[in-house]
Amino acid sequence: MLEHFSSHPALLLCSAFVLGLLIGSFLNVVIHRLPIMMEREYQRDFYSYFEKTPSLEEQKQLSETYNLVLPHSHCPKCEKVIKPWENIPIISYLLLRGQCGHCGTPISKRYPLVELVTGILTAVVVWQLGFTWQALAGVFFTWALVALTGIDFDKQLLPDNITLPLLWAGLLINIWGVFVPLKDAVIGAIVGYLSLWAVFHLFKLVTGKEGMGAGDFKILAAIGAWFGWQSVLLVIPLSAAVGALVGITWTLISGRDKNLPIAFGPYLAGAAWISMLWGEQIVGWYFRISGLGA
Repeated sequence: MLEHFSSHPALLLCSAFVLGLLIGSFLNVVIHRLPIMMEREYQRDFYSYFEKTPSLEEQKQLSETYNLVLPHSHCPKCEKVIKPWENIPIISYLLLRGQCGHCGTPISKRYPLVELVTGILTAVVVWQLGFTWQALAGVFFTWALVALTGIDFDKQLLPDNITLPLLWAGLLINIWGVFVPLKDAVIGAIVGYLSLWAVFHLFKLVTGKEGMGAGDFKILAAIGAWFGWQSVLLVIPLSAAVGALVGITWTLISGRDKNLPIAFGPYLAGAAWISMLWGEQIVGWYFRISGLGA
């Protein structure tokens, strides 16, 4: 079976795309439910620590089983449980014409978009890295980035539940040097965390405001753990440039208040993904046009 994949690239890419679609469907659940799960856990800790009694409505909510599996996915309006054939990535959305099959409530376009993007990104990783251990690790890294991006866009939050396991996973796989030697991975984790930590405190010292959250430190530490300290030197300016460009453009087009915070995690995630696949080519291109490589 494995030899069949390695000798038939088209089959490998199609399989990667379909797998990405299925994982994208699960990531939609993670993006929606994980922040709610965290919020309820914070509420339980708050009431327990301060020995306060929640309201009856809150007691009912906090006692309910709510995780990534239960309750089963259902329409938020009519609460009809979604059948398996109504949850086929992209296909079900098209067949249902983007609405609940029972009450007709519109389904957010984000759900098929996350599925499609995850499928495409998964196939691109396999296409670029081939049938290798790097590709296997790279698709897991990609899926984590998709989840973090969606949550940060929604809640401006990068959960420790994802960033910290991602950090440790990067150090673990590089024991065998999957992407970089372990020494570079450890230094990368340190440099990634401390670089944004230093920027955060310098910005706060100068302006009296907090420019980013601690989650940004952790995701950059994870990026450094996966791809070494060299990747951090590329990801920081690349993400800052893209973030500034998108932020300014969005502010001008939408009239958004420039003082409102903008999620930086998605730009770090995008820069990390680009660096994983084309980092060496980008650095080589920079040296060529700057004349430093002469």
